[in-house]
Amino acid sequence: MMNARWEYGEAVRLTRNVRNDGTYPGLDPGAFLVRRGSVGYVVDVGTFLQDQVIYSVNFLDEGKIVGCREEELIGAEEEWTPSKFEFREKVRAAKQLAVGGEVLVELGAVGEVIKVIRDAPGGVAYHIHFDSLPGRVLQIPEAALAAAEARE
Repeated sequence: MMNARWEYGEAVRLTRNVRNDGTYPGLDPGAFLVRRGSVGYVVDVGTFLQDQVIYSVNFLDEGKIVGCREEELIGAEEEWTPSKFEFREKVRAAKQLAVGGEVLVELGAVGEVIKVIRDAPGGVAYHIHFDSLPGRVLQIPEAALAAAEARE
C-alpha cells in the first residue's frame, strides 16, 4: 500500500468543498456534502486506481463519512486561512479591474480560480483567469471578487 499521510483516528481539515461524485448513497450526484474548513476524523484508509490514497473521514458535525483525496486534506492543527473561493470555482469581478489606468477586466466579467493564495499581503488573493482576457492570469484580492452563481 502507498504511504498514507494520516492514520485511523487522526483529525484532518478539508481544504475544498466536497460534492457527491456519485458514490455517496441517498443524494444526487453533484449534491453538496461537506464545506471546506470542516474538521473530521480518519476512519479508514484505502487506494483508488492504485495511485491515489483515499481517506474515509467522519465529519461528526455534518453526520457524514466522506471519501477524501490526500490533496483535499491538511492536518487539523495546520494553519488554515478560510477563503471565499477555491481552485476551479467560477467568480465574477465585483469591480472594474485596471492596471496603470488601463481597464483589463470589466465589472461582472466571469473568471476561474487557478490558485488560492492564503498568505498574500493584505489577506487572501487568487490567481484568476478571466474569459475576457485569454492567456493572462491576474492576482486579484478577495474583496474584488464575487461568486459567479448561487452557493451553499
